[in-house]
Amino acid sequence: MISIILVNILSNLSCHDFIIINSLVHLKVLRLFQRARFKLKPLLVSGTLKLFAEDATIPFIARYRKEITGNLDEEVLRNIKDRYEYLLELQDRKKTVLKTISEQGKLTKELERKITLCLDKAKLEDLYLPYKPKRKTRAKIAIEKGLEPLLLAILQCENNSIDLPKEALKYIDIEKGVKTVDEALRGAADIFAEVIAERAESRDYVRSFFQRQGVFSSKVKKDFKDKSTKFEMYYNYTSSVRDIPSHNMLALRRAEKEGVISFGIEVNDDEIIDWICSREIKNKPPELYQFMKAAIKDGYTRLMRTSIGSEIRLIKKQDADLIAINNFEKNLRNVLLASPAGFVPILAVDPGFRSGCKVAALDATGKFLSYKAIFPHPPQKQEVEAGSVLINFIKKFKPSFISIGNGTASRETETFIKKIVKNLGQDLKPKVLLVSESGASVYSASPIAKKEFPDLDVTVRGAISIGRRLMDPLAELVKIDPKSIGVGQYQHDVDQKLLAKKLGEVVESCVNFVGVDLNSASAELLTYVSGINQNVACNIILKRDQKGPYKNRKELLKVPKLGEKAFEQAAGFLRIQNGDNPLDNTSVHPESYFIVERIARDLNVSLTKLLSNEEMLKMIDSSKYTDSNIGLITITDIINELKKPGRDPRKEFEYASFREDIVSMDDLNEGMMLEGVVSNVTNFGAFVDIGVHQDGLIHVSEMADKFVKDPTQIVQVGQKVQVRVININVELKRIALSLKKGDQPSKIGKTINKDKKTKNGQSEKKSKPQASLNDLMDKFNRR
Repeated sequence: MISIILVNILSNLSCHDFIIINSLVHLKVLRLFQRARFKLKPLLVSGTLKLFAEDATIPFIARYRKEITGNLDEEVLRNIKDRYEYLLELQDRKKTVLKTISEQGKLTKELERKITLCLDKAKLEDLYLPYKPKRKTRAKIAIEKGLEPLLLAILQCENNSIDLPKEALKYIDIEKGVKTVDEALRGAADIFAEVIAERAESRDYVRSFFQRQGVFSSKVKKDFKDKSTKFEMYYNYTSSVRDIPSHNMLALRRAEKEGVISFGIEVNDDEIIDWICSREIKNKPPELYQFMKAAIKDGYTRLMRTSIGSEIRLIKKQDADLIAINNFEKNLRNVLLASPAGFVPILAVDPGFRSGCKVAALDATGKFLSYKAIFPHPPQKQEVEAGSVLINFIKKFKPSFISIGNGTASRETETFIKKIVKNLGQDLKPKVLLVSESGASVYSASPIAKKEFPDLDVTVRGAISIGRRLMDPLAELVKIDPKSIGVGQYQHDVDQKLLAKKLGEVVESCVNFVGVDLNSASAELLTYVSGINQNVACNIILKRDQKGPYKNRKELLKVPKLGEKAFEQAAGFLRIQNGDNPLDNTSVHPESYFIVERIARDLNVSLTKLLSNEEMLKMIDSSKYTDSNIGLITITDIINELKKPGRDPRKEFEYASFREDIVSMDDLNEGMMLEGVVSNVTNFGAFVDIGVHQDGLIHVSEMADKFVKDPTQIVQVGQKVQVRVININVELKRIALSLKKGDQPSKIGKTINKDKKTKNGQSEKKSKPQASLNDLMDKFNRR
């Protein structure tokens, strides 16, 4: 609710309410907040904007300046900042517009007032349009021919009749190019048409009409009429402008870009023309009425309709972008905040058929130890040799998990490795998991990976990334461009600059939400910490490499280019385990250490004994430690942190288990109940990995037994779900799933391992594991 409140209020603020002075906020803005329907304290507004002016980061403000902001969350703070920046840009544009019109000598007091009070960029451009320098138009040519007085004479005529041909005859001028009466009248009509098309009030009405009553309509192009494409549903598609789903809007634009369809906006043009006529034509005789109406129709159809139509398309595209980007943000946040398996030894496998499986061993810190390529699948099918390598790796490195990338050959590799693990001793049974490898190939070929592992092949780097993202998803995924993580919707069609900005904000938010271990973090991870840039991050690591682990947060002040301001912004998000001060491993900011020390003195205990002592912490009277600068919110946050110091706010680690007998689409039957992992959520449904190399789709209509408007309210990326298979299309590689309870009985166990037919019609049984592999397992178990 508070987010809506602030956005509504900020949308009504004049840019003149934001002026850059020492306090950054004009007193008028404070009075506006006081008079607002949803009252907010003036100090909240001025304090928040002042913090922005002081280069405070949003994570820092949200976590450590709650008294100043009224405990606003990051989303609201970003809305305030975005709106403020919008108003500043608008103010700069107003200066340019006012200057240009003034230099033309056409700036009236009324026009200046309208421009000054304007709060919307589109409406500002409408006001500016008649005065905007432009190419030679038909109206401009007519004005140069001296036909503007003719139009004025026509407009000034009211009840009295006027002889148009006779009046136009006065303006025939061969030298200027006006040879006939018709040419003179056409010129006057062209001038009037442009005036109407540039009238701000009319444009505002037409824009609103398009948005309220317009209909998007698409038609397939002739070359694709009889062809099957992924855009078939848009061959003859209609949707109201107001209600068109964002993904449909983006799909229409993509289909148009690929030359499959054409689409535009249909409206009742006659109703619009009649409305303009009712405003522009008053007390005119029939002859003049028809002349002016024809000019208005021309101005609307030739000039205004096209530009407004393009503008509405752009507006709906921008709206769709925001929805798609917001969807991407939610998915990315869930991926980055996925439960970590923890710092344990891991065997990581980048699976493959012909090129083999790359097996990399990592220690409990994520350090690369060793790797080997194995070839258990066709064409080599070296199961014995591959099994031997795996067993040796397991016995040598004692991994807690074997992490397998979920790409090509993943299920086959998982099946093979589970056969190996199944026959190992109880003390040597790592859990075998499939892990999303989205973006791993991007990382493995990146400068970051090359610098980290210059002597390793890209596939080995990919395997290491697969292992590390199981260990700590956030720490590893920050090395990859967020757009490459694969949880977006039409991500290549949206505003790329805005997408990069918003996804960067999500990564920053997640990193600071979790906190960063100062003595193990990579430069990429440190770069997202509040107040730290890339150069400072590199300097932090350089000092760590030269002097050894940091023992306390204050040592950061000795890092080159990390000054007092950067320390203030960053310190609370950096953790030091087993350091000089136990508070350095908490989210308590160093500026508040004195409060905790005072609490410890009052309770007569050491800091070490105070931490995690919930019984003792319950005895604290929070109000005793507040003052004019430190409020109850801050004290409460500190006490909550002391109860669970250094805790990881992410959920406990859990994983899904795919059915071992379901490895491809051929193994699926309608009605099956399967466990899967949500891999992506869009506003039309969710994709689920059920372990068959092809994600299934839960359409939004199949998410619940009730109407679902937003799929993210039902599922999240990374969530385990129990789904029912409702349709399988092998040819199009489409699997339809449902979360509904359904009435049909499950077909689990019924014709799951169907015999496949060969080209000759003969049944082809699935091959059994070689006996020699079983012998190998027995041999190693006997050891």
